[in-house]
Amino acid sequence: MTKKLLLIDGNSLAFRAFYAMYNQLDRMISHKGLHTNALVAFNNFLDQIVDPMQPDLAVVAWDAASGKETFRGELFPEYKDGRSKAPSEFKEQFPYLREMVALHGLRNYEQPGLEADDIIGTYSRLGEQAGYTVIIVTGDQDLTQLATDKITVNVTKKGVTEIERYTPDYIMEKFNLTPLQIIEKKALTGDTSDNYPGITKVGEKTALKLLAEYHDIDNLYAHVDDMKQSKLKDNLINDRQLAFCARKLATILTDATLALPLEEIEYRGIDYDNLVTFYENLDFKKQLAKIKALQKSGQISGSQTTVEKSINVIKLQDDNLQAVAMLGTKIAFHIEMVGQNYHIDDMVGFVIGSPATGYYGSRDVTLLQRPELKSVIENAGIIKNVFNIKAQLILLKRLGIKLKGTKFDFLLASYLLDTTDNDNELATLAQRFDLYMTSDEDIYGKGAKFAIPEDDARVLAHLANKADILMQVEQSAFDALQEHEQTHLYTEIELPLAQVLADMEYQGIKIDQKRLRDIGSDLEGRIHAIEDAIYIEAGEKFNINSPKQLGVLLFEKMGLPVVKRTKTGYSTAVDVLEKLAAQAPIVDHILQYRQLAKLKSTYVEGLLTVVHDQDSKIHTRFLQTLTQTGRLSSVDPNLQNIPMRTEEGRQIRTAFVPSEPNWQIVGADYSQIELRVLAHMTGDKNMQRAFLNGEDIHAETARAVFGLKDDAPVDALMRRTAKAVNFGIVYGISDFGLANNLGISRAEAKNFIDTYFKEFPQIHAWMAKIKEIAHEQGFVETIAKRRRYLPEISSKNFNLRSFAERTAMNSPIQGSAADIIKIAMIKVADALRNHHMQARMLLQVHDELIFEAPMDEIQELTELVTNVMDSAVVLDVPMRVESHYGNTWYDAK
Repeated sequence: MTKKLLLIDGNSLAFRAFYAMYNQLDRMISHKGLHTNALVAFNNFLDQIVDPMQPDLAVVAWDAASGKETFRGELFPEYKDGRSKAPSEFKEQFPYLREMVALHGLRNYEQPGLEADDIIGTYSRLGEQAGYTVIIVTGDQDLTQLATDKITVNVTKKGVTEIERYTPDYIMEKFNLTPLQIIEKKALTGDTSDNYPGITKVGEKTALKLLAEYHDIDNLYAHVDDMKQSKLKDNLINDRQLAFCARKLATILTDATLALPLEEIEYRGIDYDNLVTFYENLDFKKQLAKIKALQKSGQISGSQTTVEKSINVIKLQDDNLQAVAMLGTKIAFHIEMVGQNYHIDDMVGFVIGSPATGYYGSRDVTLLQRPELKSVIENAGIIKNVFNIKAQLILLKRLGIKLKGTKFDFLLASYLLDTTDNDNELATLAQRFDLYMTSDEDIYGKGAKFAIPEDDARVLAHLANKADILMQVEQSAFDALQEHEQTHLYTEIELPLAQVLADMEYQGIKIDQKRLRDIGSDLEGRIHAIEDAIYIEAGEKFNINSPKQLGVLLFEKMGLPVVKRTKTGYSTAVDVLEKLAAQAPIVDHILQYRQLAKLKSTYVEGLLTVVHDQDSKIHTRFLQTLTQTGRLSSVDPNLQNIPMRTEEGRQIRTAFVPSEPNWQIVGADYSQIELRVLAHMTGDKNMQRAFLNGEDIHAETARAVFGLKDDAPVDALMRRTAKAVNFGIVYGISDFGLANNLGISRAEAKNFIDTYFKEFPQIHAWMAKIKEIAHEQGFVETIAKRRRYLPEISSKNFNLRSFAERTAMNSPIQGSAADIIKIAMIKVADALRNHHMQARMLLQVHDELIFEAPMDEIQELTELVTNVMDSAVVLDVPMRVESHYGNTWYDAK
């Protein structure tokens, strides 16, 4: 087998790594205060590109100093002048980058008088002569000049983990150049990044034409006198010295004298022992997990960490199904599926068992329907540990099985313990408890490379490892919940809510597809009419959906004032067009066109594509572990986002209908729940009095901020302004934000806010206190002890810190409102069951619950739901629930 030599351009890749995750700079900080964004990205490069390669020889070349201290600096003193200094956040990571390289088994090498390119160039030629296949990895296309049949230059793009392979054939195909002509091109164009010029006014296009005809600058200058008289000819003659100087500067040395012989850059392999310590110091949890998973699977040995035993799984078949009945009274159960949508995605297999009795599994999920297994799953006396109980409930419902006896859902517990981590993979979450296993990506691949292994034993072993984690982690997770005072939140709210949500999702909501298509046809007709009006006003046809064409029309041809620019031209965003609407009728028509086109594509066509053929229903998924506030989120599709602002949008709701004849849709929603929670949590007597007296809180606020008498009338504009102030305060709005929302001056906005806090002084005091608490403990809590962690609360970045402070003020309010609606859902579901009603809960839209019920239950249902929701949680102010019903969702509002 041909031996491999790996040469890595350390400086270029380190800079690329830093900027690949630059947007994470203030979030990627170790517990010691070290920025780690470049380290994380560079480590990803080593993991994904280098480690799998297993070269025989390997070196990471670094610049010993600036290029000015090399022969290039002597040749051209301005070489690399003007380069900005490296950011301090990058410099502090640099020593750790070199340590990381060494721990991955690679030699670091630099040599005074040489740039990293020259080290790579020389090693590449030595390696080629010694019979090695040479692989260069760089972020700099200059090194493509080194490509030969034995030397491949891999240039990273989109960060540091995606590469483009440059061979002589590929360079010819892409540039119509040989590798050595890369140097000649630089001779003609110069290099602005290295600050040396080429021929005046010769760019890449001209350079490629010249090289296609003359091959190199020697031949070009041999024939320059034969060229027709032109400005190009004059520039070539005048800049002859610059061209030959540029060629020397661009040429990478391949014959430098290196102090470190080729045979001494042997690849040593990864030093797992010390790499674990390195990762621990940098808080690299995912990287630690990967090492420990490899140890657990026996692929590597030796470590300073505890390695767990490999888990065996017994394949279930007809002759051993009865063994499941002997597993005991506490087991783990897990069904694996392809993808995220448990309503429709295929199931990969399942596993069931415990460490004491062993694990059993199969790729054939229909075995679960057999009496020997079904009886165990449906036995509430056998306690099951699961991961993502809602998914497990619905997957089993698809098989006609009811999951009972579940007390521990690792996903729900993990979510409550840390809402900032949206990685919902079991292997990742287990790392918090120092438990490690192979990730799903390592087993199945990712994206286009996703595939279920043909080896059933490998899949089942992976599932058994998951089940074993579920058994091991339970006590630690419950201990952590108890320490956080979140046991009640878990056992009395989140766990029972999962069952309620599973029932709602599985039930689904009926769609009148004909009605939806009729709405689409009506929208299409209106869109065409507006389209024609736009063309008439424009005086020409153009692509209305093209921001570029629209920008040219509005700002160049029609001469409208430019409000904002983007990197690619004029901004035609909604906020820009709204500012211009009064100046030209065409702008208002464009806004109408966009609004109707979005309704048609997103809500008509989009909803029709997700209606299930079997029951003509939509089965959304409510994400219970996504938001940091505890609010539910709806996906596939998002039914919490059906438009309400316009009549055209509201018409979409007329297609949501009862699933049974002579039934109706019922809606029940909390009125001003967040303001009521605010009054309760802050203890503000003035706001509490308004709610206790049943007064209009927005009208009362209007009287306060506008300085009106207690009994003075409040007009609609005043009330709207007061409403914006009320809800703005809840979200920690600034005078700038309020001014922008209301279209008033900052001075007026500040006066509104100051007056508001005079009227409701305890709200102001509470907000100051909650910010103080957030800074002290790094999190805030809801009434149910749900935590919102605020990692940016101590950030040196003012904007991030300010956002965290606003979040600290809002999260207890919004999160407590989420707690209340969840508690109400559980109690409503219990009440429907206890009253033996046919009515079904279908949707939750933040503060609103949607039901369907037979006509003869409507009165009882509205009274029951109103009473239960009103009393779900006792606050210092009364809750208020409004309910409506009708033939469609539209009518139930």
